Amino acid sequence: MHAILPVRQPAVAKTRLGLALDAEEREVLALGLLAHTLAVLAEWPPTAAHGTVHLVSDDRRLVEGLARVRPGIRSLLEPRSGGLNTALVAARRQAMAAGARVVLMLPADMPLLTVAALDNMVEAADAALAAGGGRPVVVLAPADARGGTNALLMTPPDIIDPSFGEASLEAHLRAAATAEASLQLVIDPALGFDLDTPDDLELLDTERLLEVHAMGERLMAELVPAAALP
Repeated sequence: MHAILPVRQPAVAKTRLGLALDAEEREVLALGLLAHTLAVLAEWPPTAAHGTVHLVSDDRRLVEGLARVRPGIRSLLEPRSGGLNTALVAARRQAMAAGARVVLMLPADMPLLTVAALDNMVEAADAALAAGGGRPVVVLAPADARGGTNALLMTPPDIIDPSFGEASLEAHLRAAATAEASLQLVIDPALGFDLDTPDDLELLDTERLLEVHAMGERLMAELVPAAALP
């Protein structure tokens, strides 16, 4: 299993939270959510091995900094044009070159993500494989709001192209049907809840928010000296 995380430049991420948080707070939050996601993936047996987590970002400083402080992560600078899904395809190409037969794409902004939730994705994939009679497998975790997708598991890794963005769940469902893939949906609060708007922020437990903020401060402190190196 190889995991692929798209990460927008933390300094300009989460602009929809602008009414609730200032720019520095949003940057720390984005880094905290990333740190939490990386910590969960490091604990999860399918992605605990060196080199099975791929991060793609438009932030050169983040990519270079993580390459120094988290060398087990394969960091990739996002292509200059094409947007999120083009970046995910580039990261998938990197994962397949590294031998990936199964990929899991997920955003790094789910504060409730757990190992158990990721296990549910694997269990769903096993069920799809058993029901599919050898057909390709696609597993989707819908976002709680906005018709989005919060996790996409595929085997083979290129059976469908990612279509993250507006109404992505419907787009992924259509693509899976066209590919005649065996499909499973995973409805899980730990996968469904992402942090994008002030309303999302109000739904998150204060203690959990403080934990994420602390993780962001620690990762920022790690990256600052790394970014300062020649």
